[in-house]
Amino acid sequence: MNAPSELNFDEMLSIRLEVLRREHRDLDAAIHALEETGRPDQLTLRRLKKQKLALKDQIVRIEDDMIPDIIA
Repeated sequence: MNAPSELNFDEMLSIRLEVLRREHRDLDAAIHALEETGRPDQLTLRRLKKQKLALKDQIVRIEDDMIPDIIA
């Protein structure tokens, strides 16, 4: 296999972005499952939603980094 052993910056960002998106989906599923229990623990629910929002912020930041600046 002649694949390079090092990733460039864009490839690292893409991998990190995919990991964050997966974590975001997992948190969404956990929140939904907790809400379906009937009487969810509000503190846990709040913490999960806060984590999900923080992940979304990181995702948006990385997506912005990946889009090249266009000088008009």
